[in-house]
Amino acid sequence: MTDGLGPLSARIQQRFAGSVSTHETFGELTVEVRGADLLEVCRALRDEVDFAFEELIDACGVDLLTYGQAEWETTGATFDGFSRGVNRPQKIEGDDAMPGRYAVVYHLLSVRHNERVRIKVLLDADKPIMDSVVDIWAVANWYEREAFDLYGIIFKGHPDLRRLLTDYGFIGHPFRKDFPLLGNVEMRYDAEKHRVVYEPVATEPRTLVPRVIRAAGKVGDMVEGEG
Repeated sequence: MTDGLGPLSARIQQRFAGSVSTHETFGELTVEVRGADLLEVCRALRDEVDFAFEELIDACGVDLLTYGQAEWETTGATFDGFSRGVNRPQKIEGDDAMPGRYAVVYHLLSVRHNERVRIKVLLDADKPIMDSVVDIWAVANWYEREAFDLYGIIFKGHPDLRRLLTDYGFIGHPFRKDFPLLGNVEMRYDAEKHRVVYEPVATEPRTLVPRVIRAAGKVGDMVEGEG
């Protein structure tokens, strides 16, 4: 942990001893919280003068399916390289159910202390349900609706949990990693019925193979016969 994040981490660990775990991720403090403790922790982070995280900057859902598996090379990656991470989040001691497939991440800003913190809640794959923080930060309304729409995460206490980006009749949640690339149904306007109709996807799935362009004299030239 860098010196800049150490004092904030220490204050949070002391205030919420046993309820959270902290670690540095991408130069920012990440605080992992149990779903049952989320509202208490968030209210304290907003209201107590030692924290004063008045602003919710962003919130999003995450699907950890296949996280850490070797779709991308990680063994030989440099510190500056881009690759899939292989270190799973630290789980809170004594909570065997915490590491799950889904997560919700909240990014908070304290203008008073010029500090930022990331709150992460891990959710069970079978029941991705957690409390809404709309009563704490009203701006979370649309963020949580987006996570519900794209990931199927349920936010208890949300005042208007409807789809936000997809159609009302959309089937499934498109940002889940096991969602079909072609979707489940397609829609079109039926001139005879004078309305939009939904039908099974007609396009056959296929595996996309990257097109390899090799240098032949100068960048951008292709070897004869390729393409």
